Amino acid sequence: MTALTSTAALRETMGGHFHALGDAAVHKSAPIAWCTSVGPTELLRALGFEVFFPENHAAMLGAARTSQRYMPVVHAQGYSPDICSYLTSDIGAYLTGETPLEAYGLSGVPQADVLVFNTNQCRDVRDWFEWYGRRWNVPVIGVRSPRALEHVTTDDVDGVTKQIEGLIPVLEAVAGARLDHRRLSDVVRASRECSDLWEACLRTAAHRPAPLTFFDGTVHMGPAVVLRGTESANAYYRILRAELEARVGAGTAAIPGEAYRLYWDGMPIWGRLRALSTLFEEFRTAVAASTYCNSWIFPALDPAEPLRSMARAALELFIVRSEQPKERYIEEMVARYDVDGIVFHDCRTCPNNSNTRYGMPRRLADRLGIPTLVLDGDVNDLRCFSDEQARTNIEGFVEQLADARPAATRRVTA
Repeated sequence: MTALTSTAALRETMGGHFHALGDAAVHKSAPIAWCTSVGPTELLRALGFEVFFPENHAAMLGAARTSQRYMPVVHAQGYSPDICSYLTSDIGAYLTGETPLEAYGLSGVPQADVLVFNTNQCRDVRDWFEWYGRRWNVPVIGVRSPRALEHVTTDDVDGVTKQIEGLIPVLEAVAGARLDHRRLSDVVRASRECSDLWEACLRTAAHRPAPLTFFDGTVHMGPAVVLRGTESANAYYRILRAELEARVGAGTAAIPGEAYRLYWDGMPIWGRLRALSTLFEEFRTAVAASTYCNSWIFPALDPAEPLRSMARAALELFIVRSEQPKERYIEEMVARYDVDGIVFHDCRTCPNNSNTRYGMPRRLADRLGIPTLVLDGDVNDLRCFSDEQARTNIEGFVEQLADARPAATRRVTA
């Protein structure tokens, strides 16, 4: 796989984020808020918080393949092995006193002054944050979002907007500052720019050959997750976009000899990213697009209506929607990226981000006339994933792709 030179700038950008958190934790240079990955980040930044995202930390644990040491510690406290392995990995690492953030000079995760969740993803984030809230005796506040929405209505947006507004007095008290609404608009504007830049980066994979894959995206999405609303994130995505556009112009392929293209739905299998990336490359198959990486694109964000647009963006998220709009979205992505098949990851401990359990793969295969594959696995718990079975299934799937749409007949897109 052709490496991206932007990775050096990515490491610098992410390093700056973690060093700022470390400085806030040690020197009290800023209050610290924990936030779920698609929570009200912009509100926190506007109030001067350094923002920490434990889902990002949990993904780091999964990618480092250390989660298996930590999860049993939390299971022993009565937390089920069936719940989110992000939660059990992260809390287990805390109880064990270990963290990959040591590479950035942090001795542990930064202790929060307040924890802010949005249950638009799942209920587990609230339980996760409440564990730390009890541990540290700090406020845990958040948005309790409606789920499985067919349509996002005015009433839905009104309800979530009011909940976000209700967070402000608590956050002002913790921060020791009043909310500056002009500052909030500026942060929302920066977040929208980040969203647009990240979308432009991902859209380059609609070209043939794709200049990046889903596996690249899971790494390079870091600033969109943890630095949304900052200039440092936007500066990084300008660098990445320029490199990807240059690759498109030069015809540089992420997968040399790209023959087939796939769409990935569901969470990454963090501990097997490299192995799966190498396996798909072996079969000259580019996983060109994904639901997951596109989940940090927020076209609803509007600096003219910061709080209301934050509410709408949180409700329009793919994971919040019902089956029909999810299927329409995937159909649009299949057409946009001209893919030959869809891989669904059935994530054992993340049912909210698994779209395999109510017949969606079969419906889409029948309607679109392309093969679908369901891979069993998990974000962090590798006991749920079999390398041998995955290889057998993917190899057979690529054979299906060859039968369904031979590479020799594929059209070239510009």
